[in-house]
Amino acid sequence: MKVTKQKFGVLSDGTKVNLYTVKNDFMSFSCTDYGCTLTSIVLKNKDGSKTDVLLGYSSFEGFLNSNYSFGALVGRFANRIGKASFTLNGKKYELDKNDGPNTLHGGFVRYEKVMWKAKVIEEDNYCGVKFSRLSPNGEQGFPGNVKLTVSYLLDKNNNLTCFYTAETDQATPINLTNHAYFNLAGNGSVENHTIQMNSNKYLEVSPKLIPTGNLLDVEGTAFDFTKEKKIGKDIKDVGVGYDHCYVTEMYDPENPQCGIPLDDKDLVEFCIVKEPESGHEMEVFTNMEGCQFYSGNYIKGIIGKNGRVYNNHEAFCLETQCFPDTPNQKGFPTCVLEPGQKMKAKTIYSFK
Repeated sequence: MKVTKQKFGVLSDGTKVNLYTVKNDFMSFSCTDYGCTLTSIVLKNKDGSKTDVLLGYSSFEGFLNSNYSFGALVGRFANRIGKASFTLNGKKYELDKNDGPNTLHGGFVRYEKVMWKAKVIEEDNYCGVKFSRLSPNGEQGFPGNVKLTVSYLLDKNNNLTCFYTAETDQATPINLTNHAYFNLAGNGSVENHTIQMNSNKYLEVSPKLIPTGNLLDVEGTAFDFTKEKKIGKDIKDVGVGYDHCYVTEMYDPENPQCGIPLDDKDLVEFCIVKEPESGHEMEVFTNMEGCQFYSGNYIKGIIGKNGRVYNNHEAFCLETQCFPDTPNQKGFPTCVLEPGQKMKAKTIYSFK
């Protein structure tokens, strides 16, 4: 296993952007210090050829000019916050309205559009890159100076680990995830991919995709993936497609702290995705209480890698996170990180 570094691009102010590639015998992934972004995940096929299973761009300029968050780190609060505001400790905070009346993925100044410090990690059993950055008080409208680290690590068993830490000097909502768009065949519709989830509930949402506060049973609905099922089987019954937060087995209604993992030792398996033609599989393990399942509903005519045109339902996202709009939902476990605490969120994507 090894990590290589190469020039990826240059920002308008002259800042050099780097691309890091981590390889083992079966797979590789690449990531950049611009936006802490995963740019590719390449798997070996049965015939010895290789397939890139991430949507994205062939050049740095593609990521620089895109607003689709392909492979990007998302924060300070992933997903939506209703009415672009919240109240914490008696003070109201106003955020960017970049999704109608709501805030989505942090607003207009996103983590994917800033530079991160990078440190190469090479150990006997795994290799990768650790990114770090200080998110200053008031950034995106959120309180607190927050020290962030994001590590992407690959081991010999084809496990790609995303490890997120955060420490703050003021109480603040925090919710980090990666917005990778997967297609285990490398191209075409993902509706023939199958998925099986260890999830009996999902979050009910309004027409604007803001949680109502209710957790609904999946049984007997189009949202039921408790048994292996094609993504496309019931997709027409949920409007344009899936864009819903499923509840993982980490959720504990008796534990108000389960939205902010302070220990990365205990993970649960959330799902397994299979692509029948290639035989590739991906399992997802996490210590987060929720996972946003998104079926690429709003991808249309995007020119991606090697000039390929991406369209609806040609990718899926599995964004592990705390529940959307938690800062405004008193019935949800907390998403507030307090001074003296250290968030340790971990997600593993395991490939075959």
